[in-house]
Parts: sequence; C-alpha cells; structure tokens
Amino acid sequence: MASIPGITLNNGITMPQLGFGVFQVPDEETTAAVSTALESGYRSIDTAAIYGNERGVGRALASSGIARDELFVTTKLWNADQGYDTTLTAFDASLDKLGLDHVDLYLIHWPTPARDLYRDTWRALEKLLADGRTRAIGVSNFQPAHLQRLLESTSVVPVVNQVELHPGLQQTALREFHARHGIVTEAWSPLAQGALLADPAITSIAAGHGRTPAQVVLRWHLQLGNVVIPKSVTPDRIRENLALFDFALTAEEMAAIAALDRGLRTGPDPDALN
Repeated sequence: MASIPGITLNNGITMPQLGFGVFQVPDEETTAAVSTALESGYRSIDTAAIYGNERGVGRALASSGIARDELFVTTKLWNADQGYDTTLTAFDASLDKLGLDHVDLYLIHWPTPARDLYRDTWRALEKLLADGRTRAIGVSNFQPAHLQRLLESTSVVPVVNQVELHPGLQQTALREFHARHGIVTEAWSPLAQGALLADPAITSIAAGHGRTPAQVVLRWHLQLGNVVIPKSVTPDRIRENLALFDFALTAEEMAAIAALDRGLRTGPDPDALN
C-alpha cells in the first residue's frame, strides 16, 4: 500500500497530499467508491454539502474499521448558507450526515462576492475551530482579492484554498499569493476532466515512464507541492491514481507541462458565481 506524504498546514496539523474527491458522485454510489478508496490506501476524503453525498461518505467511514484519527475528512459550506448563524446551522447538518463529531477541514465553498458574506461566514468558521468541531478551516475558489480582503479582517489565515488547477489552468499568481501567506494550494479538477490527457506533451512523458497520462498529471501536481483530490468511481482507476510515488518527473518534463497553461476553466468563474 502506497505511503502518502503529508503536507503540514499553517496551524501545525498534517493533511495527506493526495486525497479522494467525490464531486458529482451520486450518494448511492459514494459509499462503494469511498470504501474502495479507503481499502486502497487513501485516508483523506473530500466532500461538500452541495454534492448531496455526505451520508454516503459517512456510511463508508463508519464501515471502514479505520480509526478516526487516521482519517482526514473535508466538507464545504454551500453558498446559500453563508452568513454567521446560517453557517453554524449548515455545519451541524453536514456533521449529522457524515455521522462524525468533528471534521478535519471545513471550507467556504465559493466567495460569492455579490453576497458579500464571506467575512461573516469566516467568523463562524473561527468559532467552529475554537470549539474543536473542526481541526482546520479554509476556503475554496477564492481569488487573490477575496483572500486579501479576508486576511485584513482576521487573524486566522486559511490553511488551504481549494481551486480549479491543472496544466491548462495553472493559477501561477494565485499560487504565489498562497506561498507568501502560508496557504496550501489544493487542486480540484486536477485532470481538467480529461481535457488535456491526449496532449502530445503529456502522452509522450507518460510513454517514457510507462505510466498513464493521468498519473503523469497527478505526479506534476505533487511535485509542485499541491494537495490533489482526483475523483473516480472505477476501482482500477481509484487504485491507479494512488500509484504515484515510485516515479518522478524531470525538470524538463515539468517545464513541458508548465508550457500547457492557457487559462482553460472547466468550472465557474469565482468572481461571477453567486
């Protein structure tokens, strides 16, 4: 079983660098997918209230036989629940569905700037952190301007910002902002939903290593220092996405992938979604 390296967050706790995501997995399929992931060696599971599959995640965690302190569970607050009191209520609902007494990481899912509630929402996350109901708090899909505004009103720096990030959208300026402020970059849609896996630069590197294009892209993420959470419901693919720690990309191969950046978004624009 692969040994997954950990990333130390700015509050001192450690998060597995490779996790398992369940975006767009129906609740009734989630339990089997997460169970396969846990059996394969994943220990970090990423879900969200809006995914509608927190109960499925909870069932898999409960039946896994894995000690709670060996697991790292992330969920996220949906946009409609932003605001101080509504955040606390939504967190209670997520915890109930997961069947847990705490989560390891709780994220604001989107900044939704037109609502202008993310600072009040962050105060609620600070309370959840202080009360020991989550071990860490962070954000998702925040742009530098959103982060800067948040940092000006809090002493608790987000531990992570989970954003769309892949070779076609490398978010260089955002990653540099994160590095300056001790925020870990976490990548969702790390494979751009397959959009880049046939690119000659990636297929050539994959052939040279005897790996799949997906494994090469995930390895690229790891070598950049990103936390990455690939999603699959196919057992073979779930295991394949974990087989990343017995090869490495060269500096030249990393540079070839870096040249693929072209501002390719597969998801919403964080400045526009509300």
